[in-house]
Amino acid sequence: MAAYILRRVWQMLPTMLGVIVLVFLLFNWVGGDPAYILAGKMSNPEQIANIRRQLGVDEPFHVQLWIFVKQVLTFDFGTSWSTGEAVSSVIGSRLGPSLTVLIPLTILETFFAIALALAIAFVRGSLTDRMVMIACTVGMSISILVYIIVFQYFLAYKLGWFPVQGWGDSFTENLFHYAALPILIALAVGIAPNLRLFRTFVLDEVNQDYVRTARAKGLPERRIVWVHVLRNASIPMITHVMSNLPALLIGAFLIERFFSIPGIGREVILAVERSDFPVIKAITVYVAAATMIFNLLADLMYRAVDPRVQLK
Repeated sequence: MAAYILRRVWQMLPTMLGVIVLVFLLFNWVGGDPAYILAGKMSNPEQIANIRRQLGVDEPFHVQLWIFVKQVLTFDFGTSWSTGEAVSSVIGSRLGPSLTVLIPLTILETFFAIALALAIAFVRGSLTDRMVMIACTVGMSISILVYIIVFQYFLAYKLGWFPVQGWGDSFTENLFHYAALPILIALAVGIAPNLRLFRTFVLDEVNQDYVRTARAKGLPERRIVWVHVLRNASIPMITHVMSNLPALLIGAFLIERFFSIPGIGREVILAVERSDFPVIKAITVYVAAATMIFNLLADLMYRAVDPRVQLK
């Protein structure tokens, strides 16, 4: 396994290099001259030249690329153009609130989706199965903005069960007080598509030969579904969950924006609004690296779930 991990890490290097070059080209050729953005509308050529010299964008492109590569290797992307805060400090301080929401959300969403998918497998083709699928389709057709507005109005404003906005310094307070409603909303939004997808994975395995053989041996249906079917259906489930984790980190910007959660998603939106290129470039590179790492972890989890999987 160690040799496989080393080989996969070695294969990540050219991919990461391609990401670095692509990000550099996008922000330096397509993004325009950052000196004009920082100088503002009331500027003169001397100010713009001074800013370009301070940022290093007056250097040749190969020198700028090497500077960017060194920033990636040292995890030092300079300072934010809008706040003057170190980019590493910005990301480090925003990562905690995002994980406070996303880790419980991912665990709950995966658990409920798998449990409901297996339960529906017992009544596949029945009226209950059809009604659940109709409810999932309806739930997927409703915008997340509707969920946020309705849940905030009834659960926060009318009933007063949750705060509408806010974030504190205590992890326990944040998790059970401020993050409870955002997690509930995200769970309501994400459970429908995951349930439909996981149901498909389960039903694909239910009709396999090994399931018919297990039934012929007299094994109870509950054991067949919860042990044999679940183990084989877990491979695509792991792929789905692990591949979506980096996207969840950025995709939660609506939740973080509406509930004033100082997370990564909200920071990305603010950085885009302010044309804060150092923050955007850093988050882009980190998300790309996280995607490759999570793909590697998914491969290792395949082996843990199904010993027949060979890591080659």
